[in-house]
Amino acid sequence: MVSAVRTVLGDVSPADLGVCDAHDHLFFGSPRLPGQELRSVVAARAELAAFREQGGGAVVQWTPYGLGRRVADLPPLSRETGVHVVAATGLHQSVHYDEDTLAGLRNRLAEVFVSELAEGIGTSGVRAGLVKVAGGFHALDAHARWTMAAAAEAHHATGATIAVHLELGTGALDVLDLLCGRLGVPPHRVVLGHLNRSPDLVVHRQAAEYGCYLAFDGPSLAHHATDWRMPDAVRALADGGFGDRLLLGADTTTAAARSVDGGPGMPYLLRRVRPRLAHAVGEELVRRILTENPGRAFGAEWRRPGR
Repeated sequence: MVSAVRTVLGDVSPADLGVCDAHDHLFFGSPRLPGQELRSVVAARAELAAFREQGGGAVVQWTPYGLGRRVADLPPLSRETGVHVVAATGLHQSVHYDEDTLAGLRNRLAEVFVSELAEGIGTSGVRAGLVKVAGGFHALDAHARWTMAAAAEAHHATGATIAVHLELGTGALDVLDLLCGRLGVPPHRVVLGHLNRSPDLVVHRQAAEYGCYLAFDGPSLAHHATDWRMPDAVRALADGGFGDRLLLGADTTTAAARSVDGGPGMPYLLRRVRPRLAHAVGEELVRRILTENPGRAFGAEWRRPGR
């Protein structure tokens, strides 16, 4: 069976992604960020075009179920800008949803994930290309365990990659113990996000030894230790032989963070992060992190459920 990345325009070869922003959002809305929703199609098109101008070729959108994915708008945006887009199914932390939404999913969460991966999201016909779930701060609550169990079931049915939001970069080993230990997901089908927000090189090394992918995704405030410690963390992992497991993303979650609205946005990943990281680990490794690694991380040998 041939590996493929499931984009909003159909399955493509991992080698065709080009330079990939492995974690970002074109559309996103949460009650935790009132007034900062990513809703504008015009702004999303401009952001993709600006990313394309910097040499970008693909964006993996981690926006999950119920948070304003605007899935029907993704295919025309991809066609118009020439940027591959991957959509997500999945569920974020409970604080992003009202009780009625969660209650409606209580006995069918895995079914929803599988359907959106295999058949399409709603009536759009667009199939998701990954499952996004989330952990908590240094722990996994009942909601996280429920969503991860459903994500694991969806992986086993379809082959999809599971991408995990780590709250402030913490809880990586608990996530891996659950997903790869108890739930039987192969480590190379798991992506851990936000490791840049917790610059613990020992935990990074332990997580890498599982065989999962490690995402360093998004600029942040200086006291979060994101930008200035990230090159050292990447270099340590590369020196340990884990350069083929690293991913980079911009993780634009608010309107103010978009480049078209005066923020860093998607282009910042290639305009500033790429040369800064190349200074630390060399241009060839950065090229592989941006091109080859995402294809392996999100490329799957897709299965039809029940087969």
